[in-house]
Parts: sequence; structure tokens; C-alpha cells
Amino acid sequence: MWAGGRALIRERALGAGSLALLRVNRADGFDCPGCAWPEGKDQALDFCENGLKAVAAETTSKRIDTDFFAQHTVAALSAQSDYWLEQQGRLVRPMAYDQVSDRYLPISWERAFERIGSVLRALPHPDQAAFYTSGRTSNEAAFLYQLFARAYGTNNLPDCSNMCHESSGVALNESIGTGKGTVTLEDFQATDCILMFGQNPGTNHPRMLTTLQAARRRGAEIIAINPLREAGLKSFIHPKDAASMVTGRASPIASLYLTPLIGGDMALVKGMCKHLLEAEARQPGSALDHPFISGHTTGFPDFARDIADTSWDAIESGSGIPRNALIEAAERYRNAPSAIACWAMGLTQHKAAVATIQYVVNLLLLRGNIGRPGAGACPVRGHSNVQGDRTMGITEHPGPDFLRRLGKRFAFLPPSAPGADVVETLKAMHAGTIKAFIGLGGNFAAATPDSAFAETALRKCSLTVHISTKLNRSHLVTGREALILPCLGRSEADLRNGARQRITVEDSMSMVHASIGRNAPAGPELLSEPAIVAGMAKAALLESAIPWDRLANDYDLIRDSIAEVVPGFSEFNAKIARPGGFYLGNPAGRREWHNLEGKARFITAPLESVPLRPGELRLMTIRSHDQYNTTIYGLDDRYRGVKNDRKVVFLNAADMRERGLVSGASVDLIGEDALGAVRKAQAFTATPYDIPAGCAAAYFPETNVLVPVDSVADRSNTPTSKFIPVRVVAAGSQGN
Repeated sequence: MWAGGRALIRERALGAGSLALLRVNRADGFDCPGCAWPEGKDQALDFCENGLKAVAAETTSKRIDTDFFAQHTVAALSAQSDYWLEQQGRLVRPMAYDQVSDRYLPISWERAFERIGSVLRALPHPDQAAFYTSGRTSNEAAFLYQLFARAYGTNNLPDCSNMCHESSGVALNESIGTGKGTVTLEDFQATDCILMFGQNPGTNHPRMLTTLQAARRRGAEIIAINPLREAGLKSFIHPKDAASMVTGRASPIASLYLTPLIGGDMALVKGMCKHLLEAEARQPGSALDHPFISGHTTGFPDFARDIADTSWDAIESGSGIPRNALIEAAERYRNAPSAIACWAMGLTQHKAAVATIQYVVNLLLLRGNIGRPGAGACPVRGHSNVQGDRTMGITEHPGPDFLRRLGKRFAFLPPSAPGADVVETLKAMHAGTIKAFIGLGGNFAAATPDSAFAETALRKCSLTVHISTKLNRSHLVTGREALILPCLGRSEADLRNGARQRITVEDSMSMVHASIGRNAPAGPELLSEPAIVAGMAKAALLESAIPWDRLANDYDLIRDSIAEVVPGFSEFNAKIARPGGFYLGNPAGRREWHNLEGKARFITAPLESVPLRPGELRLMTIRSHDQYNTTIYGLDDRYRGVKNDRKVVFLNAADMRERGLVSGASVDLIGEDALGAVRKAQAFTATPYDIPAGCAAAYFPETNVLVPVDSVADRSNTPTSKFIPVRVVAAGSQGN
């Protein structure tokens, strides 16, 4: 936790930050603004290093006020790094961009809402506006936000899920009839095997390591499947384990570690399935759960044919893993009475992401590992309430039942036409058909693919609005008009008419619980997210009968509406009064299959290889250890041995030798889109790493420029940030 302590000192937040940490993830406190991994039983200091950094950043004593913007033009700020922007402190008053001076100038809340309302009312059609959402917002703010968008007349509700776990939702809905994971934290305490695909919990959701450590200590198999050998997946020292901290003795995590080629996961899973089917043919009843397959699934014969028709040669070449290692993994899975499969962006951001996840589900179905204790599917979500946002209706494809209930509750007719997701929003802004962009949290310009395209798209807007706590890249990519609206942080007291409000969040395993901030707000002009949404809605919808002020002043009333509109939230206010909140439940977890077939589906797809040009490598984007999503807390990555640098590309040593590169060499990363247009990420440091030959990895958002806006996953439209064909050449050479 030394790194976290340094963060508190750097943010000048030792007092407020330390007090806040005593209340983080507690029943009487606030939910960590970091990841969506669920809390255990209420206990003190239930947070990780990343959570500590997030709290330090939020409770910082540094402020961005009017003087700051008077000293810095937007052009000058644009030249600064994302890390520098993060370090400037909290935004404390609404600001409006002035094109003449190229500066942000102060604006009153009333005037800011008037400007937003005026632009929205002047648009020829509601679909010319987009309402983006980050996963950090609360259930209450998300529900009010989607109500605003739909009362305005559009389903243009792109969100961060479009860029991360959209592939999971599409795959799971088709396979098992629900888009959410089927397990709870208790299942991890009972499971015998955990398969971990394409995720790095040590950096992205460190509290998961505690769960993995406990599982391994009691004898569970943990099979890590990741192209990079990540330190946190190999071993872990629990900061609350005094003996381990003193001795420095780490607990092993992975009992087996496979490093497939980037994009080789489907072939790998097909290999495990092939061994199970062959073992079953040799010894019937030894590898498959036939009662479950016959009673709860459909499509098994086609699946078995697909696996039989896929050769071991194709599996080995596609995965980069030898047959004997695939058989070993399959045998460990076969011998486990129960198993959980986890995955993250390493699976979801590929062209074949949906099909790959469905093969992971197929692997679970073969042995009945869905809908019983210690077994199930676990997409590990990122931001703290990204799953709750979707539950609250933040989606460009709302279901008819949801719209009917929403319309009935608020006496209006919601739009039914599908809206635009993130990639579609980028294209529409670029084409000039979406003219107003409102972002509830997040850092849209830095999070989206094809950086130059995304920034051009935002600049073509007549209005860009960002509701934020801290300065980020998106504030500097302005439309003709641009507003920064500062909001309360998760740790801060939210007082409306003298009453302290509580919000709620939903974690990655469908647990919903309350969050109550108690710190003094960073500034007297800050408003809560619900209050900002209500202010915009009132200004844009002058004739609206929806009681925006009442809802913004009493979140119990928002929750009463949620209880009527969203299934599973009956008696919402009563349920969140209980310590720990409540479990929404999962039909597939009860072996209820809410799809057209009424059964879980084996779904097949062919192995497809993405053709590479001579000399190209497969590049995947990753986070550093000093980063959470697009928020850069520092310039080190101690788990990977990087100091004071972010423009780093990790390469196999043989690939470096083949290109005449030595460690520390400056290189350019060069890619091409489908039309042959060249794109570059320049002056990266070549660093040897334990990664398969033919593969490479580098941090985002620095490499987002290499991801073409048209390179997306089939059916989910998620950017393919985990498979980018690139050439690595000496910096400044004529490699293009």
C-alpha cells in the first residue's frame, strides 16, 4: 500500500482521504468508485491499491478554479499529458468554452442549463443528440438520465459497455437468455476450478486476488489463460496478511498458466472441448453431464459435429498452445466437480468476441457448470456501476416491456426505434447527423477508438457537455459550444433540501446496495448528477409533466419509479436499508432459460484467422498498474518493471532480434485500416517481455489511434482493441 500512501500525499489528501478510506465499501459508507468486484462481508479497510488511488484522487485538496483556466488556453492544455491533466485537481464550478480567447470561462448553472436546453430544442430531430454514460454513475442518476433522453425523444444512449462487455451481453443473451454473469461471491468460495480468460486482476480489479488466493489455498484449480504472463496471476501478497508482508512470501495463484496467441482463445477452448468429447467417446459418462445436456440444452449435435470437424492441427496453430497443454487444462477442468469461467476485455474486444465467449459457455454446458453452487459464467465488469447502468435502461436497444412500463409510469410515449451505440455515435457525429453530445462521466475522447476520427467527430458538434469531477482529455476536444459541469464525487455528502441522500450501485454479480458519501463537497457550487440531469431536462423539455425537481430532491422517489419500471426492484427503498443490500437474482443461475428455445444453447462458429501482412504483429492494448480505465494515476508499472514511461511496447525477444531491435530502442507502431490508410503511434520504447512470438502489447489510450473505427466485433460492434495488426519499425524510419 506504499504506492497508495504516496498517492494520498501527492493529492494532498492525507486527512480527508484517510477518513474516507475508513468508510469505503462499508454498509454505512460509500461504494468504491473503482471496479465492480463485489464486497465481502462488511469489514474495515476493504479496498485495494487502485481503490485507494481513486479515493485519493477524489478527495484531493487541489482545485481547478477560474484562475486555472485564465492561465491556460485549451490549446496549451491539449499539449499536456493525460497524467498532468489528472494531477490538477477537482473541478469546482461550471465552465463554458469561449472560442475567441480559447479558454474556459465561468458560467452560472442557470445559464449553463439554458444553453443546453436552447441547443437541444433547436435540433430538427431528437436523434441529432447523443447521451453518453460512464459506468461510474449511480443507479438513480442513470435512471433519470435515460428518462431524460427518452422524454426528449431518442434512444441514442451509448455507454462504456459498448466498448467493453457488450460482446458478453450479446453472447450470454443468445446462449443462456441473460446478459449477466450467473455466479455470486459465494460460488467462488465453493468452486473447485476457476478458468480465467483474458484478464489481469492485479491491475484491473485487485480485490479479486483475495478471492483467488483463498480459492487456491483450499485446493481449487486456477487456470490462467492470457498472452502476457502477468505477475498478479502468478502470485499475490495480501496486504492484510502480516506474515506475508514481513517475509515477502507470495501465495501462488495460477496452478496452470497458458499463454495463447492474441486472438487464439476460441481455438484454445475448442481444444479443451475436443479433448472432453474424445474422452467421453472412449469412456462414456466420464467427461460430460448428459442429464444436464439433454434436459437443459439444445444444439449439442451440431456442436459435437463442429468440434469433430475441427482438427488438432487447426487448434494448435490457431491457439499457439501445444495439444498436450490443452489436454492438461481440459483434464483439470474435467476432474473438478464444479467450475467457474471468468473473462474480461481480453475476450470481448476481438472480431470473433461473441463467438469466443459462446464457446466458453459451451465448455461450461458440457459439464453442467451453470446453475449450481460453485459453477457458472462470470464476465468481470470494469467500472463500479457499469452493470447497474445497463439495468437502469442505459442502452441503445431498449426492450419493449421496459419502454411500456417507463411510459406508463411517466405518462409519455418513449421512442421505440433503436439508438446509436458508441461507434455509431462517432460516425454520426463525424457525418454531422448527431450535433449535440452530452457525457455523464467518463472520458469519451480518450476511451473511444480511432483517436483522430473521434476528436474530429466531437469538434463537428454544435454542443459538447461533460459532467465530471476532474479535468480530462475530452474537455479539450470541444464542439462549437462546450460546457464542463462539475459534480459531486462518490465520497461526498449529497444534501438536497437539508436531507442527506443515498445512491445505489450494482456490482459485477448483481448485488445492489446503498452508498452514502459524508465528506464535505470539494466546492460549494457542485451539484449531484441527478440534480444536473434534472436541470438539463427542465431546460430542454419546457412542457414536460415529469416532476424533475421532486425527483432530484428526493432519491427515494427515483427509486420508487425504478421499482415500478425495472424488474427485480420491488420495495427498492426497503431493500437497500438492509446492510449489504440485496441480490437481484439471475434466471440462468436457477437454470431458467429466458430465450426463445427455453433452454441453454450450444452455439457454434468456425475458426477464422485474421490475415496479417508480412512483418505484422498482433498488438493488444492493456492498462498499466498506475492506471484505471483512461485515468492515469502515475507513470510507473511496477508489475511489468516500467518506470516513468507510458509509451512502451512489450515484445517477444525473438521478434525484437528479427527486427534488429534492442531493449530500450525507440520504435514506431504502424497499422493500416481496411482502405489502406496508414496510422502511426510514434516513439515507443521497445521492451522485451514474456509474450508469444508474433504478439505485442502497449498501453491505451496512447495506442487508440491504431484502432480503426470500422474494426469492430461481429454482432456487438465493440472496437477490436485487443487485436490490432501492426508493424514495429525503428522510430523515424521509412517503415510505412
